[in-house]
Amino acid sequence: MSQCPLRYLLVVNGKVSGEPALRNAVIQQRKAGMDLTVRVTWGEGDATVFTYQAGQEGFTHVIAGGGDGTVNEVVNGIMRLPREQRPIMGVVPLGSANDFARSIGLPLAPQQALEAVCELEPQAIDAVLINATQSKSSFDTAINGIQDSPDHFHVSQYYINMLTGGFGAEVTSSTPKRLKRLLGGGAYSIMGAAKAWRHRSYQGRLNWGDGEIDVSLLLLALGNGRQSGGGQVLAPRARLNDGYLDVLMVHDFSSLARLPRLMEELKSFPADGEFLSYFATRRITVTSQPMEACWPLTLDGETRHFEAFTAEVEPLALSVAMRADSALLAP
Repeated sequence: MSQCPLRYLLVVNGKVSGEPALRNAVIQQRKAGMDLTVRVTWGEGDATVFTYQAGQEGFTHVIAGGGDGTVNEVVNGIMRLPREQRPIMGVVPLGSANDFARSIGLPLAPQQALEAVCELEPQAIDAVLINATQSKSSFDTAINGIQDSPDHFHVSQYYINMLTGGFGAEVTSSTPKRLKRLLGGGAYSIMGAAKAWRHRSYQGRLNWGDGEIDVSLLLLALGNGRQSGGGQVLAPRARLNDGYLDVLMVHDFSSLARLPRLMEELKSFPADGEFLSYFATRRITVTSQPMEACWPLTLDGETRHFEAFTAEVEPLALSVAMRADSALLAP
């Protein structure tokens, strides 16, 4: 790919496309010789379509201009392409949390972020494939789905940073967009504190290579990356290129008096604590109980509701313009 002329597509979330700093950065980079095309999204799913088309059109790089949701859509566009057509992904962080960009140490200012895409060597990272069953009543038309029965769809989708289920997903889905824009990642902490006083647990079954367990959980996190929800570290030992998912289970507790113990365990992430379980696996299946509502989930910040799903790592599936010495890359 390095022998071809470098062609960059910047896919910008339409909600932030009018930012003066972004417009100025595009102008300056074009003056500096960057072959940069810009496409602006109108609705959910547009970034995936634009990215897929870019791979077919021979663009060498696709830059996600937006938040974690835009990054997720670009990833799904890349992963629908044959490996030899997949462009390098860059990121210009323009969202409220920007968990992926922050965790890998990318510049937050548009000018510096665009420059970094040009200057940084691509690093191969893992992607996580979700194969899920979703009820027709909660089916999201922005996701490709195949109808298995009159009431259910099969859904396939990728993510590269974090899947959260239960409490964490509740916080993400219920935090008002206006509050996100005003407070950035701090908005998630505010909503999290509010929900902690009236938490609920989620029942289901987890099955992975080394075990199977019925659980009652406050939170499930499947980390390819380390953080979610505006900087909350949920998978501190995760690496983007190690071929594994880091799994965090936060078990239900009977009294708020036990909350200090839970907070202590969140500092050390024990393999088998009183309230926390933390381990790594290449593949895991999660199934909600038949009479229970679907778990609320977020994939890189995007809200979903799946009755059952399997998460499986696809090692070194895509390339990202990022620092080679990032702490999120295994040596």
